[in-house]
Amino acid sequence: MQIFVSGSLAYDRIMDFPGKFEDHILPDKIHVLNVSFMVNGLTENFGGTAGNIAYSLSLLGQRPLILATAGNDFDHYEKWLLQCRLPTKGIRRVDDVLTAGAYITTDQSNNQITAFNPGAMQYPSNYEFEPSEAENSLAIVGPGNLDDMQQYCKRYKTLGIDYIFDPGQAIPALTGNALTDMITGCYYLISNDYELEMIKRATEMGIDDILERCQAVITTQGEKGSVIKTRRDEISVDSVPVDHVIDPTGAGDAYRSGLIKGIIEKKPLVEAACMGSVCASFAVEKQGTQVHTFTLEEFDNRYRRYFR
Repeated sequence: MQIFVSGSLAYDRIMDFPGKFEDHILPDKIHVLNVSFMVNGLTENFGGTAGNIAYSLSLLGQRPLILATAGNDFDHYEKWLLQCRLPTKGIRRVDDVLTAGAYITTDQSNNQITAFNPGAMQYPSNYEFEPSEAENSLAIVGPGNLDDMQQYCKRYKTLGIDYIFDPGQAIPALTGNALTDMITGCYYLISNDYELEMIKRATEMGIDDILERCQAVITTQGEKGSVIKTRRDEISVDSVPVDHVIDPTGAGDAYRSGLIKGIIEKKPLVEAACMGSVCASFAVEKQGTQVHTFTLEEFDNRYRRYFR
């Protein structure tokens, strides 16, 4: 099955703050906020929603096609994708800008402050689908270029390709009408619990209204796991505990990879979500994104340990 993953490609510059943000932010001075955090260091990782999802899918034996844009500093990232046996024909290069970059600071409570430079992501990837690619395909539309997000949703509906809609960090930049249009006809809507509330507020829809437009709403809740809501029922899926949570960055993207793997294997949605939890558990054990590794045997063993 062909998997299309649209969203962002970015270099993640990740910093670790050896304290808690709450100890340095004064609520009564929030209107004149001026804080500086001394971090332990900085690491640069390959990231972006599309890159992260595609990477974990490659660990699961898949070769998804990334639909995104990159800048004039992308050579290093491209070599990495090819090393992971991921095709790059869906990535548009924009020569006069940098690849998008995220600057992420995480405190001891796993709270995060992120600054994001969109760079090449300001340009649409404009991938032209071949007629044969519509057959036996699944797509995920993640946060990235806003034109891409809207156009790919429309294109998938025209081509009859099931797509998962994952608006994520792009929610504040999208109108309520745009969000409603993209949700309408999608296969599943996925977000974290905070993002779901933002979607409901922007679209003025309740969960039942959303479910009239898609088959299920999947809500991730960090260490609390995830919730699957359909028109018939609501099911909670546990997260997979690990001995040491090192960094939550990218865990949500890893969850989506496991979920997609389960879907293309025609697992029941609950089992696919369990696979998402397992994939996310490997991600939180490492600092940064696209750093975790596992074999299919290791993945299956962890799945069996917690869900069978």
